[in-house]
Amino acid sequence: MATSIPIVDFQQYGLHIKNETEITNADLKKIGDKLIAAFDSIGFCYIINHGIPQDLIEKIFGVSKTFFDLSTEAKLKYIRSKDIADNHGYVEMGRESLNPQRPGDCKEAFNFTPNHAKFWPTKEVPEMQDIFHKFYDECKQIAFRIFDVFTLGLKLEDRNFLRNSHKNIGCDRNCTTIRSIWYPPLPKDGSIKPGQVRCGEHSDYGTLTLLLQDGIGGLEVCNKNGDYIPATPVPGAICVNIGDLMQRWTADKLIATKHRVLIPESEVLKNKGRQSIAFFIHPDDDFVIKCLDGSDKYKPISALDYLNWRFSLTYQ
Repeated sequence: MATSIPIVDFQQYGLHIKNETEITNADLKKIGDKLIAAFDSIGFCYIINHGIPQDLIEKIFGVSKTFFDLSTEAKLKYIRSKDIADNHGYVEMGRESLNPQRPGDCKEAFNFTPNHAKFWPTKEVPEMQDIFHKFYDECKQIAFRIFDVFTLGLKLEDRNFLRNSHKNIGCDRNCTTIRSIWYPPLPKDGSIKPGQVRCGEHSDYGTLTLLLQDGIGGLEVCNKNGDYIPATPVPGAICVNIGDLMQRWTADKLIATKHRVLIPESEVLKNKGRQSIAFFIHPDDDFVIKCLDGSDKYKPISALDYLNWRFSLTYQ
């Protein structure tokens, strides 16, 4: 039973390694085995020495905060469409309920999906579009490397299997999304509803999620014993977890772990905002997810059909 989040070192295969083809399958499998062991134990891990530049991480946190500091009226000009197939733009406070049994979550977000990105707050936050694009590309590159070691850790014969099923990331026919999330300081007027939290208990929808947190903390992860443990931020690390589609794909060999962000008990933390940046990775829209072991434990479903079904349950 895990009581902490494992750490996996990507020093041998981070983005600072320019020629990835020089790394042997045997070396990648060593990393992949550690990755699979972490996901098998709790569904989460931290990746260090990933190679995404720290200054770029700081920039995306910075432009995101500038956007969230705008007036509500200004932010609503860039609101996400109510069309569940369009996942770009601002998501206002309380619109989502990741646990449908709770009131709407106490958070705001800005989603960026390249093939849906028709507008940006260019006047208010001039650098936002450029920085989001650059960060998206870095996340895409490290995601492919994570997929390489993951594939070998699963003992699949084709090292490129997961790369090939996600080959359209950043293009049409793929819904992989950056989500910048802002949890504002909590109101002191008693307007928090019974059962309301910052982010309700949920598992993610896709195959993998890359998450960067600020130093405030608050994310909790459910271990196999049913206890929620803190995912204490590790400076410079990416928190990685598997999603529901990966659970289906592996026929429950790996489980998509539920996680949440509750209302802090500390008055000091209640008065502080919290930021995170997530990169939600999805297979190409038309790719059909079938159990890798051939068991047909789950009915085959296309990545897009599954995502649209999950969205229909989430948005208020």
